Amino acid sequence: MDRSSRGALALAGVLTGIAGLVASQATVWILQAKNGPIVAVASAVRDKTPGDLAVKLVHLVGHKDKPLLIASTTVLLLLLCAWLGTQARRRPVLPELAFFALAVVGLVSVLRLKDSSAGSSFGVVVGLITWLVVFRVLTSPLVAPAADAAPEVWAGSRRAFLQRVGGVGAGVVLVGWIGRVSSRGRRRAEQARRLLRLPVSAGKPPAGVSVGVPGVAAWRTSNDDFYRIDTALTVPTITPGDWSLRIHGQVEKELTISYNDLVSRSLTEDWITLCCVSNEVGGDLISNAYWSGVPIRDLLAEAGVKDGADAVLQTSKDGWTCGTPLAALTDPKRNAMLALAMNGQPLPLEHGFPVRMVVPGLYGYVSATKWLVDLEVTSFDQFDAYWTVRGWSAKGPVKTESRIDVPRDGAGTKTGSLKVGGSAWAQHTGIEKVEFQLDGGPWQAARLGSVPGNDTWVQWAGDVEVGKGKHHLAVRATDKSGYTQTAVRRDVVPDGATGWHTIEFQSG
Repeated sequence: MDRSSRGALALAGVLTGIAGLVASQATVWILQAKNGPIVAVASAVRDKTPGDLAVKLVHLVGHKDKPLLIASTTVLLLLLCAWLGTQARRRPVLPELAFFALAVVGLVSVLRLKDSSAGSSFGVVVGLITWLVVFRVLTSPLVAPAADAAPEVWAGSRRAFLQRVGGVGAGVVLVGWIGRVSSRGRRRAEQARRLLRLPVSAGKPPAGVSVGVPGVAAWRTSNDDFYRIDTALTVPTITPGDWSLRIHGQVEKELTISYNDLVSRSLTEDWITLCCVSNEVGGDLISNAYWSGVPIRDLLAEAGVKDGADAVLQTSKDGWTCGTPLAALTDPKRNAMLALAMNGQPLPLEHGFPVRMVVPGLYGYVSATKWLVDLEVTSFDQFDAYWTVRGWSAKGPVKTESRIDVPRDGAGTKTGSLKVGGSAWAQHTGIEKVEFQLDGGPWQAARLGSVPGNDTWVQWAGDVEVGKGKHHLAVRATDKSGYTQTAVRRDVVPDGATGWHTIEFQSG
């Protein structure tokens, strides 16, 4: 087999792979199923990735970790299909066996999803049939001629191959278009969100929250810039009309609450800063917004919590779970809420629309469930939540931390007087003071911005005199309990990073 024939067979394999994936995904879209097999396989890879490695990958690629995982899975599959194409002449049974094996992997991955459906499984079957049929259609002109066949025979076979490639390509485009047109879930949710008119306000930041140092992160984070960390490979799409929340477990009365019921209740609004437990020292996985929602303590009181319960197991529409201390949700001094809006707008789909949980003072992995659909009142010894089985601690209170935004690490600055600044946080405890240190010298008290309460971060600023050369700047915060950040550096696992944020910059 010459090089051109081998390349044509590899192309046949790639087109076969694409055709199967498109047919499978189109079936999932048409049947309004949750996830296709490629997403399911990527989810399995994600779930089997050790927690510490997952955190490192998130920090390496940022918020693009989910599309990168899906893309990588797809590319690996297509490379395998290309190789299978090259085996069509010498080992014709191998590609068919491989396609069956891949379908089994896809089916197992789909079935392990909490919200798997017959539509998703049927998508795997359609993909397998497409692989088998298209592979034979594309490769038969190339494997039929004998190795010593006349040139005109090979020429005719290649013409037939190219014609079939064109036909398969057109079919793939058509099927993909039909499937996409049939996909209405996200469009329905987006339209429902746009039509909502919630009785909420956007909130006005208090005077003096900014310290006036250019480069310090904005005190209010816009919805578009709000950090996003979750395990959803595809964003769950739920309309308010389809949403409901079940509250059950160790309660006197089980409740099922609709969206309209929730909106009709007394709402609360507050400035609350959320941060991720995987935020490294000096990291940016932290944001601040004005949240509007219903106090969760009112709903739990209505359900009637029984004695002995100490936790609430939250479940998302996509099956993700977290365990939250019951005391944090019932504390009248902590404004834990079922959030409906952020910064005066209905929740964006990516941030939990239509309803999510927001709890001041707890890391998101134990509290901030997006697309929330189920609350089970229970105790910590009765369950293992998504991240706790991966080595993270069960309760996750936010640590007192601080960060330098100005100057940036590795930046070049002028000599002389230099403004420095950043942010500090100790949600639900509050920041008492922030200090900064230049080149190992004495600690200097920073000027703090104002805050509406203890549940948000605070900006800090100061002035230093720098000469020509390399300099080091460190920052530490003291919260209102009297605790001052430790200098000891610890990793984010199992309950959040510790250590002073220190940067290096060059002046002159």
